[in-house]
Amino acid sequence: MAYYNEEIVHFIASERHISHTRIKGVRILKRSIDARKQRVMVNLKVRAYIDEPVNNSHLIPPIEYKKVDGTRQAIVVGAGPGGLFAALRLVELGIKPILIERGKNVVDRRVDIAKISREGIIDPNSNYSFGEGGAGAYSDGKLYTRSKKRGSVDRILGILHQHGASENILIDAHPHIGSDKLPLIIEKIRHTILDCGGEVHFGTLVTKLTLKDGEVVGVECADGSQYSGQVILATGHSARDVYAMLKDENIQLEAKGIAIGVRLEHPQHLIDQIQYHSKQGRGEYLPAAEYSFVTQVDGRGVYSFCMCPGGVVVPAASSPGQLVVNGMSPSNRGTYWSNSGMVVEIHPEDLPEKYQQYQELAMMHYQEDLERTCFEQAKCSQVAGAQRMKDFVEGKPSKLIPPSSFPAGLQPSRLDQWLPKFIGDRLRKAFKVFGNAAKGFLTNEAIVIGVETRTSSPVRIPRDRETLSHITVKGLYPCGEGAGYAGGIVSSAIDGERCAEALATTFND
Repeated sequence: MAYYNEEIVHFIASERHISHTRIKGVRILKRSIDARKQRVMVNLKVRAYIDEPVNNSHLIPPIEYKKVDGTRQAIVVGAGPGGLFAALRLVELGIKPILIERGKNVVDRRVDIAKISREGIIDPNSNYSFGEGGAGAYSDGKLYTRSKKRGSVDRILGILHQHGASENILIDAHPHIGSDKLPLIIEKIRHTILDCGGEVHFGTLVTKLTLKDGEVVGVECADGSQYSGQVILATGHSARDVYAMLKDENIQLEAKGIAIGVRLEHPQHLIDQIQYHSKQGRGEYLPAAEYSFVTQVDGRGVYSFCMCPGGVVVPAASSPGQLVVNGMSPSNRGTYWSNSGMVVEIHPEDLPEKYQQYQELAMMHYQEDLERTCFEQAKCSQVAGAQRMKDFVEGKPSKLIPPSSFPAGLQPSRLDQWLPKFIGDRLRKAFKVFGNAAKGFLTNEAIVIGVETRTSSPVRIPRDRETLSHITVKGLYPCGEGAGYAGGIVSSAIDGERCAEALATTFND
């Protein structure tokens, strides 16, 4: 939205050598913060309305969604960002989406998510990973992506804005909605799908693909229901039962590299001081500071992942007997803490020999076993093990753990001893590198919390580059993070749209 900002108006007037009275308003098009040097710069790209009325039209025009008549329909399995945006795109293309989600709607999920922290109870179909909105709904809502398809990125951001997100996501270099506001936007997307004639089925677990003459023509569900149509499979990176089902049905899979490590939590004021080069921190006007670290240690990448300024660490296991941590931030990024995943790149060939028997599911089984180990270290509870950062690096026990955002509570644990050696050793070396690059970062004011395992899918479902359908089975469109083709809300949404478009071409044959 265009507005009148006196400081910006006078700056533009001075640069253009014109009277400020000629400028009727300005509109910020892009905004970023450059804190690489001592003097922090806020970079703005603006549109000035000089001698013309202010135009308050949308930065990205909204999409008109029309009714679908149901003569053509397709199934979308999974209501995360990949599935939701696939369904929206199908509506645009005149195809009725039948959206099937194993979990609950985005509002009812909250009760089950709260039980994980308060009672240690995990519903395997309704948690931080499963349910409407997928893993992104209650684990932050960051919209930054490294996708080179700027047009596609802007389109996704525009659709989110159309459904209630702030216009800020259209202009910020690292856009963010926040875990407190994203659920309402997801709910509005569902209403668009329903209002246009699509179907949405919650609490419906797909257990089998229906095949005819080697082609996927529908699905069968645990409750006995069946649905007909080609299938966009957007089940997310934690749907291990889906991978097992696909293997049982001889659908080709591939083991895929992932990254595993810990959640690292600092006081946010300390990160502000480091990143903004000031003892005063961010002051009154700057946002909570972010960071990004990456290095190579013994032939593998070690890097920060899903950095959450002003956020909290959350318990993100998807089944009983597991302990997994993740991070999220509310829209104001206003908590006392800052956290980030600190993870080590792992390839299938890095795994111990005993996992090779699982072939394409080897990485998945390794990931699951480490989560069980973490649960056992936590004495079979969701009270996570933690160690002060410097103690972890120096191999010392931490008798006392500083206050933390983790809602289920923390207990001292020797992560330096029980983490797999090829992960722990690389993390310790990387922390020294990061500490040298950012003075004050390596400190016992920070804590490491274990384990962070759900960085991406441990399996890839191969698909044809042109049609996006499975390379050996027609009518199946592996989609998003769970299929190994995306990493985050925006990239998953882009992939969902691409799968919908590829599926739509089959109706024109």
